[in-house]
Amino acid sequence: QVQLVESGGGSVQAGGSLRLSCAASGLTYKTYYMGWFRQAPGKEREGVATIHSNGVTSYADSVKGRFTITQDNAKNILFLQMNSLKPEDSAMYYCATVPYSWIRSPLGPSNYKYWGQGTQVTVSS
Repeated sequence: QVQLVESGGGSVQAGGSLRLSCAASGLTYKTYYMGWFRQAPGKEREGVATIHSNGVTSYADSVKGRFTITQDNAKNILFLQMNSLKPEDSAMYYCATVPYSWIRSPLGPSNYKYWGQGTQVTVSS
């Protein structure tokens, strides 16, 4: 059974940084996507950054150059380093994964099968 547990959220001022972590267990497949998604109140869930098991990454235009997704394969932990945070980055952030070898739109939330409970990020101006 796949379980994803996020941590690292919090409240920061604009321009600050946070690093989110997602501890994964029960992952038995070798080919997969893992990603970070976010959802602000009243808005749809959107893809932030994803990484394939081969290391290829995808980023939303709104976070390119500010956010970095990485993974520690040995420990099954996914990270999201968020720098130069803006108030519009405030949202609940979710970790997700799916055992697919290829997805046309990796940032599309509907493609993902397993989800964590989320961690809140609040950026004040």
